[in-house]
Amino acid sequence: MRQTEKTCITQRTLLSDGPRRSAPRSACVVVIHGEGLGKRADLGEAAVVIGRSPESDLHIPHNSVSRWHCRIWRDGDSYYIADMGATNRTRVNDVAVTRAELADGDHITLGECILKFISHSSVEARYHQEVYQLATRDGLTELYNRRHFVEAVDREIARATRHGRPLVMCIIDVDKFKPVNDKYGHIAGDDVLRQLAAIVRRFVRGEDVAARIGGEEFAVMLPETDLEAARAFAERLREAVAEDVFMVGDVPHRMTISIGIASLAPGREERSPLMQAADNALYRAKDEGRNRVCVEA
Repeated sequence: MRQTEKTCITQRTLLSDGPRRSAPRSACVVVIHGEGLGKRADLGEAAVVIGRSPESDLHIPHNSVSRWHCRIWRDGDSYYIADMGATNRTRVNDVAVTRAELADGDHITLGECILKFISHSSVEARYHQEVYQLATRDGLTELYNRRHFVEAVDREIARATRHGRPLVMCIIDVDKFKPVNDKYGHIAGDDVLRQLAAIVRRFVRGEDVAARIGGEEFAVMLPETDLEAARAFAERLREAVAEDVFMVGDVPHRMTISIGIASLAPGREERSPLMQAADNALYRAKDEGRNRVCVEA
């Protein structure tokens, strides 16, 4: 075959103006060394306080970090950091500071932990945002994972206790999930969990925290909510699940959930007893026939 008759298999290089511009994004600080590795705080209009206190905007629970260690805020197009009287002085690029302007890539040292400041114009911001999503979200349902939920509960309990505000914990379990999983397989079971998570997302508010905390177990934390409002929320969610149709192995199924509720109260000022109380209510809902909401007094 002559050269002119040969099929050309060389791929042509496409002309390009470069990567597509992404949507505007916030500057952020990311923990890159020490306790809380991977944690991130976006820097918007409100100042961000970093410290060991669960009430801080970026909670770093290490003894070398002061309860209220430093504050970062935006002024125009610039970002600034100020030490808040920390025992271990706030350092920027290894220099102790009282107040300083931050530049993209600056390293902020708080005790034994190091954070990195990433400006809104940095291409790194999207990378760290994706890493943060992977670290805090459940891969199957896209709700928060248990680790993030635990941290959020500790933070919200501290705030509610300090300000005397109500807080309610809901723990949700899918009724008779194992027989479905065993009969139709894990892929079908995963589809049920994804559909349930989508229903949960329809009912939670922006300030609520919804998570998958176990195999078929979910939890929703409701800040600024009393027991009566929480029970109404849980009943609406329960009814929505019971009314939906779940396609399991191409066969339509009805699924139900049981929900246990407990509020912040004396003896439940910490996460473990609060979640245990909600768990107790959930077990009671199961024992009483499933597809119901029970409240722990």
